[in-house]
Amino acid sequence: MSPPALEFQGVGHAYDGVPVLGDIDLEVGAGEVMSLVGPSGCGKSTLLRLAAGLEPLSIGSIRIAGRLVSGGGVQLAPEDRRIGFVFQDIALFPHLTVADNVAFGLRRLAAPERRQRALAALGQLDLAGFAEAFPHTLSGGQQQRVALARALAPDPKLMLLDEPFSGLDARLRDRLRDETLDLLKARGVAAVVVTHDPEEAMRMGDRLAVMSRGRIVQCGTPSELYRRPATAFVAAFLGEVERFEGRVERGHIRTPLGVVPAGELAEGSAALALVRPEGLVLEPAAAPGLPQARVIDARLLGRSTLIRLALDGVPAPLHSRMPGDFLPEPGAIVSIRLDRRRTHVFPRLEHPLKGDAAVSPQSPESGRS
Repeated sequence: MSPPALEFQGVGHAYDGVPVLGDIDLEVGAGEVMSLVGPSGCGKSTLLRLAAGLEPLSIGSIRIAGRLVSGGGVQLAPEDRRIGFVFQDIALFPHLTVADNVAFGLRRLAAPERRQRALAALGQLDLAGFAEAFPHTLSGGQQQRVALARALAPDPKLMLLDEPFSGLDARLRDRLRDETLDLLKARGVAAVVVTHDPEEAMRMGDRLAVMSRGRIVQCGTPSELYRRPATAFVAAFLGEVERFEGRVERGHIRTPLGVVPAGELAEGSAALALVRPEGLVLEPAAAPGLPQARVIDARLLGRSTLIRLALDGVPAPLHSRMPGDFLPEPGAIVSIRLDRRRTHVFPRLEHPLKGDAAVSPQSPESGRS
C-alpha cells in the first residue's frame, strides 16, 4: 500500500509567538484531491506554505510520500520536495517567454530535455502555440494555464494550489477548475487546493478539510460534510441556512416551521436548528397542518428558484430554494413543509460570540446531536 502523498502529524505554527495553527493531523492519499477550505485568516495558506517548505515548521512533522520533509530537525528545501506549487498571483517572469517560464523549474536537466518537457506540458494545456509569447500578451486564463504547466513540468507527485482561480471571472473560473481537475486525475497527481469558496471546495475535492481558527473542524467527502456537518460552523459555512433557537422539550425543538428531533441533546438544554433553503419545501396552496407564508418575491436562478417568504412570528424573511419551474407570484400564500433531512441540530451557547469564534473547535458548539 502506497504511503500518503502528504501527511501532517501534530502540526502547529506561530508567528512572533502568536499561534496560527494548532494540532493539525491530516493525510492526503496518493492521487487524491483535498480541498482545504475556511474563512480568511483561518490558517489555510500557512498550512500549504509549511508543506511546500516556504516556512520553517514550529511543531510536529510533515511527510511527503512517506519521506520526512519537516520536523525532528529536518527541513528540506522546497526544490527537494518534488512538489508543484501554483500561487494566487501566478508569479510568471515577465522577461521570459512562456516556454522559458515553464522550463524555469527544470534547470537540473540538459537544455534540450528542458525544452522538450516544457513544450509537452504546454501541449497538455492547449498552449503549444504560445511557447514564444511573453506573459503580458496572454489573457488571465492563459497565464493561469502557464503557471499550471510550470508546476506540472517537473512531474511532481504532489500539487499545492493556493486560491489558484480567485482572480478570474466566474465562467472562466469554472472551466479552468474542470480542466485542472481532469489533468490532475489523468496524471494521478495528488493535490491540496486552498480556497475560501465552499462551492469550489466541493466541486474540486474528493475530500474537504474545513478549517476554523487554525484547526481542522471536520474532514470528509463533500456529501458527508454537507449532509452531516459536525458543527454549526461547518453547516453554515458550506451553504446558506435559516437559524431557529429553542430548548429541548421531550426530545424535540419547537420552531416556527414545526418540531424537530433534538437527537441526544439534554432535556431543557439550549439548542440551535439550522435549515437549508432546499429544506423549506413549498406547496402552492394552503395545506392543513402546515405553516403558511406570504411570498415576498421569487427569482429564477436557472435550475432553481430562490423565494423569499414572510412568516408570522419570524422577523426576517425566510429563503426557500425550489426547482426552477416553481415561480409563485408576489403576495401568494404558500404552505411550508420542513424536510428534516436538511435540518441540523446543535447545542447553542447562552451568550454566543460573533462570527467564526462562536462555533470554533474550542467552543461548546463544536459538539453535535
